This record gives sequence, structure tokens and C-alpha cells, in this order.
Amino acid sequence: MGLILSCQHRPGPAAALTNSPVRPRTPPAGPVPARWPRPPFRAAAAMGPAGRWVRAAHAALSGALALGLFLHRTDLQKQQERGELLQPLLFISLVLCSVLLYFKVSLMDPGFVKAEEEEQGGKSEEQSVMIPQVPGNVKMRLCGYCMVRQPMRAKHCQLCQRCVRRYDHHCPWIENCVGEKNHRLFMVYLSVQLVVLLWGVHIAWSGLYFEQSWHWLRHNILLLVSFFLIIIFTIIVLLLLVSHLYLISCNTTTWEFMSHHRISYLRHSELENPFDQGIILNLWRFFCSCHLTAWEKIYFHRNNEPV
Repeated sequence: MGLILSCQHRPGPAAALTNSPVRPRTPPAGPVPARWPRPPFRAAAAMGPAGRWVRAAHAALSGALALGLFLHRTDLQKQQERGELLQPLLFISLVLCSVLLYFKVSLMDPGFVKAEEEEQGGKSEEQSVMIPQVPGNVKMRLCGYCMVRQPMRAKHCQLCQRCVRRYDHHCPWIENCVGEKNHRLFMVYLSVQLVVLLWGVHIAWSGLYFEQSWHWLRHNILLLVSFFLIIIFTIIVLLLLVSHLYLISCNTTTWEFMSHHRISYLRHSELENPFDQGIILNLWRFFCSCHLTAWEKIYFHRNNEPV
């Protein structure tokens, strides 16, 4: 997918920081007046009944597929009968690790943008170091939904009903957004899940021996269904992992990649990707940096504009 940039003028910092051309309402600049009350935040989708059902379905499906591999004549069952418990225990440990990572990513804060008074009132000394400071002369966009100041690369999620820092996408499988705070752990979860699925494919294949008879089909139908389900999940997780690694190496997000033509700070940039600092630095910043990033500084520095 090509990313086409067309721009005949360079807007000021305020125009470049507009994250979306469509807003439900346009509040006036400056402090939020009385006629624009700040609505109370509703709970994120991950904490609602839909999120609970999705998480329960994931845990149940993971347990059922793992149990099915033990109940049929696979390598795991044969090793268990011979008293060789190392690989069965290691496989169970990986399955439990993937489920725990799933719950952690599903329930953690993806990087919700907090209200100004909430940040000032409940911010400790350690948190003040973690939260990046935006230059004073950079105007931050006021979200028309939840009335918070949006840093660059943030987007309002309609499902979570919160603004998320460096918004990537809202994942329906974890019922949570993937943003600046949980994107790294989301990649770890995908990696562990892929290892479990590939191992599960090998184990399921070891228990399949094909015969053209109804008796064979009745005794192996569950293992056969499990095998095809694991194959499908493996392809999905592999595609997700590869695509996210590519986007991370370019220092872009799924939302920015898919909606490049609609995001003002990308359309008005002289560079195709103003946040790209090279593959090595991009990967280092993503996997090794423990601090949130003030993307405004990188954006204006790369575009040769004063910060």
C-alpha cells in the first residue's frame, strides 16, 4: 500500500497536530467553558461484560485445545505414559504463560490520556519523569469526545471511550486498545502464543493417522478439528506478528498506516514518515525504552520546525 503525500503549504504547529479531520463537535480554544462539561469516563470495554465473555472464551478455548492434545494418542500422551514429563510440563507452562500474558494485555492500561487536573493531582515524582513533557509553545488538540488535551499520535477510541497515546488499534480479541503502554507486551504475547501454536500443530500432527473409515473418524474427529483450529490461529498470529514487526521497524502504527491520507500531521509533513529514525533506533525505542515519548519533539525536529 503506497502512502501518497500531497501538500502545497506548511501549516503551523497547531494545524499539524490535528489527529483527525472529523470531529463530533468543535469546542473553543483555551480552557473548557461551562457549556462544555467534561463527561465522566465510562469503564473501558475490557472491564465490561463483553470483555469478560471474550476473556473467558479465550481461556476456555486454550484449555480445551491443550486438553485435547493430551487425551489423544499424541507425542505428549506417549511421553507421559513413559514417564518423560519434561516436554509435557514445558508445554503446559507455555500455555499458562500465554493465557496469563493475554489477561495482562487485556486488562492493563494501553496508555489512556488523562485529564490535566487528574495528572497534576495524582502524579508522583516517579510518574512525572515517566510522562513526557510537551514543549510549551506546541498547541495540543482538544478531543471533542472526552475533553482532554491529545498529545500527538493519540486517538479517541469509540469502544473504550478514552483517548489512547500512540494509538495502534482496538483489538476485539483482547477487548482492549493497543497503545503506547501495552504494545510491547502485546508483541511478547503474540510471540509466546505463536510458539505454543506451532508446538501444538506438531503435537496434533503426531497423533493423526488417516484411515478411510467411520470408526477412525469417530475416534479422531476432535483431534482433527483441533488440528485445523490450531492451523487457522497459527496463520492469524503469524500474520499479526510479522505485520506489527514491520510497522514497528518503520515507527508507524496500524492506524497511521491505514489512515495516512486522513491524518493532518502526516499529510502536512514534508517527510513520508516524520517519526522514522531508522530500523535500529526504531526497534530500540520500542522494545528497550521505559519512558513515554514526546512525539511532538521528534516531529518538529524532523520537519525542521522550531519546537
